[in-house]
Amino acid sequence: MKILVAVKRVVDYNVRIRVKADQTGVETANVKMSMNPFDEIALEEAVRIKEAGKADEVVVVSIGPSQAQETIRTGLAMGGDRGILVEADPDLEPLTVAKLLKAVVEKESPDLLILGKQAIDDDSNQTGQMLGELLGWPQGTFASKVELGDSEVSVTREIDGGAETLALNMPAVITTDLRLNEPRYAKLPNIMKAKKKPLDTLTPGDLGVDTAHRLKVVKVEEPPKRKGGAKVGSVQELVEKLRNEAKVI
Repeated sequence: MKILVAVKRVVDYNVRIRVKADQTGVETANVKMSMNPFDEIALEEAVRIKEAGKADEVVVVSIGPSQAQETIRTGLAMGGDRGILVEADPDLEPLTVAKLLKAVVEKESPDLLILGKQAIDDDSNQTGQMLGELLGWPQGTFASKVELGDSEVSVTREIDGGAETLALNMPAVITTDLRLNEPRYAKLPNIMKAKKKPLDTLTPGDLGVDTAHRLKVVKVEEPPKRKGGAKVGSVQELVEKLRNEAKVI
């Protein structure tokens, strides 16, 4: 069985995000980049399935600039077998990403496709769902538990008021949530071995996908700073401020 894992190169989650002076986007120059945390969870799950003897190959695919090769190499050090980079604009829209992944899936014919539920840079939470629809595959989103059978996969997902378990016929698409697992750290020997693992590079043109933007970012700005609190001397004063200043009662 082959598992395809999609990973994205994003600003490291420990970095404080800064908006560009012209408000056209987020500053990424000279900023530490890393693998999207939700995608780390997806990769960890794929590697665990392989280590359990239920998969033969884990393929790590990323869509972005040439620097995304570093992200793929990290994935290979974590346990992936080979990588695929679709070299393209890093600011692609979710539908375009889904179309590119669909084209890669058609070339690779995996039995399972796993990716993070969302990327922490745009928080769109759309690619997995769009990809499932484009492929016509069943999908289990926000997975907190995955159990593999012979021809189907059981996905437990958290919903309001409890948990829901889905049985999906393979091939299927799974998007991962935080509670699924704890990703491993890549060890130095594995990092060295990852440098020798195969990594193929493609372009959107090779896959026959149009990457033209259909959405326009008007402006990016930081959220307004929170105002400091104030102490009141009595309940009557509190009620007066809520009524006259906050206007919530």
